[in-house]
Amino acid sequence: MNFPDSWADYLKDSSLQPWLNEQLSLVDQKLSSHGDYQRWHQTLEQLSQFHTDQIDLTLPMIQIGNEKSYDKEQRNELKQLLLNLHPWRKGPFNVFGIKIDSEWRSDIKWQRLSNSISALDGRRVLDIGCGNGYYMLRMLGAGAAWVLGIDPTILFNIQFKALAQFITDDISANILPVGIEQLPDKLNFFDTLFSMGVLYHRRSALDHLLKAHSLLRPGGELVLETLIIDSSAQDVLVPRARYAKMRNIWFIPSITVLTGWLARCGFNRIEVVDITQTGVDEQRSTPWMRFESLADFLDPHDPSKTIEGYPAPVRAMVVARRPS
Repeated sequence: MNFPDSWADYLKDSSLQPWLNEQLSLVDQKLSSHGDYQRWHQTLEQLSQFHTDQIDLTLPMIQIGNEKSYDKEQRNELKQLLLNLHPWRKGPFNVFGIKIDSEWRSDIKWQRLSNSISALDGRRVLDIGCGNGYYMLRMLGAGAAWVLGIDPTILFNIQFKALAQFITDDISANILPVGIEQLPDKLNFFDTLFSMGVLYHRRSALDHLLKAHSLLRPGGELVLETLIIDSSAQDVLVPRARYAKMRNIWFIPSITVLTGWLARCGFNRIEVVDITQTGVDEQRSTPWMRFESLADFLDPHDPSKTIEGYPAPVRAMVVARRPS
């Protein structure tokens, strides 16, 4: 696999190009290593019969295709094929009239942050932990010139491929099944870097922020969304085992600690743009994500606490810059 011709201008003579060429050559090998790959790959092949040049990446429910493009029987087939890629964590999407009601109402989060970040017009963007690419597509809709998403979860890569292949024209976005630690150090390349819902999964939050700093060009912008605890002190919650039934939660800082981490890692112009407690209207089980969700992670007698007795999830959005 090679990067599309439309990417060439953004990568020419950059420090990213050789690494990206290497990674693209390994994509098929990485995807096929998953035990469900053959089933997912067959679904992708069946989905390849559906195409459109009608898209709207600016809508809260991303629009791909028109309901009138295919008859009821074809749309029923399409729906079943998309359900074969369950669970859909991020969205929502409207695909030829099929409404993918994902676990996360990612449009709500996008609305909270979109007016607080620098304009994305013409910018090269990296989305760390991008999931199935919902935010990547919204970034393109907001004017980004080129978006690279990274997420090691194979299913999310497959879901993005399914959505992208519906679109007749090449889109200036792609996803790779890698983590942030696999990106080259001191890249100094991206204009904007999104890290949303990732920091608390990292064993070293500072290493994550230092890496993000090195991936941005001087003057570039970090958009960070993460769990915090409601405290004005220098507090950090370190869950003993699980937090909201999740094992891989390492550090949940107060906003004071979080902004201190960012400053220590070299960021300036640090601005807290939103603090919101996650609600069951934003994260919930649906027919497109039938597993447990937020309501199952909270104390049934006191929704201000997790099932383990910790404070319920509160998320902060912070925008910071790498100095010029």
